[in-house]
Amino acid sequence: MRQTASDAGPATGAVRALAARSWLGLAGLAVLLALWWAATGAGQAQGLAARFAPAATLASAAELLRQPDFAQHVLVSLRRVLLGLAMALAAGVPLGLLVGAARRVDAALSPAFQFLRMISPLSWMPVVVMVLGVGDRPVLFLLAFAGVWPILLNTAAGVRQLDPRWVMLARSLAATRWELLTRVVLPGVVGNVLTGLRLSIGIVWIVLVPAEMLGVNAGLGYFILDTRDRLAYSELLATVLVIGLLGFLLDSGARWLQRWWAPA
Repeated sequence: MRQTASDAGPATGAVRALAARSWLGLAGLAVLLALWWAATGAGQAQGLAARFAPAATLASAAELLRQPDFAQHVLVSLRRVLLGLAMALAAGVPLGLLVGAARRVDAALSPAFQFLRMISPLSWMPVVVMVLGVGDRPVLFLLAFAGVWPILLNTAAGVRQLDPRWVMLARSLAATRWELLTRVVLPGVVGNVLTGLRLSIGIVWIVLVPAEMLGVNAGLGYFILDTRDRLAYSELLATVLVIGLLGFLLDSGARWLQRWWAPA
């Protein structure tokens, strides 16, 4: 079937809008690279400043990405992030459903949750190490603690925003509590859960690097300490760039998931 002009118009407009956003994004990155280049002496720096220059850093990044050992550090960090997010989801979604559905529970627990939420996850580091020791367990606890609050609060908000007519209709059809939960409540709050998950990814990814300085022997945080001890400054900054790139990709994946679930 031949595509009409009216059908092609919206598609063409969407492609042009995407291309415009892409060019603007590349322009912003180019400006950032130019500022970095100027800050390190415009290619004329000597000594330590030269090691932080774009050319040396990007060359180190390319070399790191070819090393199997560095890939192992990346995989270890990604595994910890995914486990921490899974733990945050496992705790945040049920608690959010409970807080959002029951006013008395909300009144009883919200002050405590707000108090705990305002404590920096990193401030728990000494306590967690004393209680859980070193290794993966304290890192996972810190990541889950950092990521649970956006999921919990957004889930609770989603429950409160549900159309009460949906609940009334389900009850009029003699739906059980399980059917009400799985066929009305959960589908209605998935968008809010995904919003909370995206916020959690950003927080967890920021907490990851300092958390991986708790006596572990692998991960991007550990690798940054290792580069500092070896005085490999270009590798250190290259690792920082890789962390930024991976975080950008994780956030892009979360945004795609949101658009897939609730397209504009």
